[in-house]
Amino acid sequence: MKYKQPQIEIMDTTLRDGEQTSGVSFVPHEKLMIARLLLEELKVDRVEVASARVSDGEFDAVKMICDWAARRNLLPRVEVLGFVDGHTSVDWIHATGCRVINLLCKGSLKHCTCQLRKTPEEHIEDIIGVVNYANEQDMEVNIYLEDWSNGMKDSPEYVFQMVDALMHTNIKRYMLPDTLGVLNPLQVIEYMRKMVKRYPHAHFDFHPHNDYDLAVSNVLAAVLSGAKGLHTTINGLGERAGNAPLSSVQAILKDHFNAITNIDEGRLNEVSRVVESYSGIAIPANKPIVGENVFTQVAGVHADGDNKSNLYCNDLLPERFGRKREYALGKNSGKANIRKNLEDLGLTLDEDSMRKVTERIIELGDKKELVTQEDLPYIVSDVLKHGVMNEKVKLKTYIVNLAYGLKPMATLKIEINGQEFEESSSGDGQYDAFVRALRKIYKVTLGRKFPMLTNYAVTIPPGGRTDAFVQTVITWSYDGTVFRTRGLDADQTEAAIKATMKMLNIIEDDYELKKSE
Repeated sequence: MKYKQPQIEIMDTTLRDGEQTSGVSFVPHEKLMIARLLLEELKVDRVEVASARVSDGEFDAVKMICDWAARRNLLPRVEVLGFVDGHTSVDWIHATGCRVINLLCKGSLKHCTCQLRKTPEEHIEDIIGVVNYANEQDMEVNIYLEDWSNGMKDSPEYVFQMVDALMHTNIKRYMLPDTLGVLNPLQVIEYMRKMVKRYPHAHFDFHPHNDYDLAVSNVLAAVLSGAKGLHTTINGLGERAGNAPLSSVQAILKDHFNAITNIDEGRLNEVSRVVESYSGIAIPANKPIVGENVFTQVAGVHADGDNKSNLYCNDLLPERFGRKREYALGKNSGKANIRKNLEDLGLTLDEDSMRKVTERIIELGDKKELVTQEDLPYIVSDVLKHGVMNEKVKLKTYIVNLAYGLKPMATLKIEINGQEFEESSSGDGQYDAFVRALRKIYKVTLGRKFPMLTNYAVTIPPGGRTDAFVQTVITWSYDGTVFRTRGLDADQTEAAIKATMKMLNIIEDDYELKKSE
């Protein structure tokens, strides 16, 4: 008998449950941008964008998303959480233009009797009233059985009483949350199978939480047990320990269960970075799929193995997710890592030169300095004392001044392809003044485009102290391309200037290439 691959529906709740992350609040235009990325770029099946009755700002955000979705025939895929409150939530959601309500009901006897102070029969009657009213407004209804996990643990007869009664309505999906993140995979398998066996024609979604770091494992257990839909968030955002991250869920479904989703894996990293920026919640460097370091080999033996039939690669190829494999440079690198990075840069060295460069990188690694591929040509040039790195843009001299009561000033002299330029400018800070002076040279004097600075991060390398080197990482946008450069120095402004000079040499190479075409 041929195995049938399951088709799994993904509902992303970054904009509703994910926004319940402490300190996270998206403004309306950010919500619209994320909704667009989720539906059009990542191609999730559904998005839950808000809770009803939260605020006027939330109403405006939902209306903006629904207006956009309606123009693109995506409105049936936009959902809003509503409550069992008579007509109130239904009217609020209907007024935004949304036509799908995710109705929050009680999935455990304890929640029903202690929080609502109602009998199961009274709660069922209230739910059916809301469902019927929503149907009259031409709205589709899904229901959340809140605290379903504890309901199945402590009062399964209550859960079955609820669903038995609601099966006679037009409810489309039954969404089963592990609201407090208390389940393990074996329990998910047991409880989900009971639901599927009792209601074989129902559509069940599973909604995990990550309190025990089991959200992703529980997702796999739910799919193995017959769940047809899963709820995720970008970067695992969510209340307390968060929800199941979409990137990990997608990889596990495809690689470990051979399941089919509509997700475009190639856009996962890009969307994760946008949500990271809007939410202010940094992605851990070791976060699977989207972390900064997860496709970076550190040990030299791994790089050597990759040269020999990809011995240290698994199915999580970085190209799947719009990324590429990198080889870290440090005291554990070895020649294989360094050679890999040099190959990427189109540089070749003889054995003696390789030895010298390796020694220098090990020396830097012992000082806890982070050495990157972008730094490598400069290290090679410095170590070998010849023009391996042909700098087209050189900073000849500069002065930055900071005086009480006055705006910082910068004066600089720069050489571009052998021609010197000098300029001065004020700014909101020393580095800002420096960049403004540069921008004058490029935009006014040369009539050329100058990259836009989109992100600026300063860190002390691991193990560093307050008097240690600082690393400045600057993200630039130029001609539709986003790239980062790094600078390392004891002085923050100097580190930023080093990163900027690397950027100028990158765009100069690009400019010369385009001129020659």
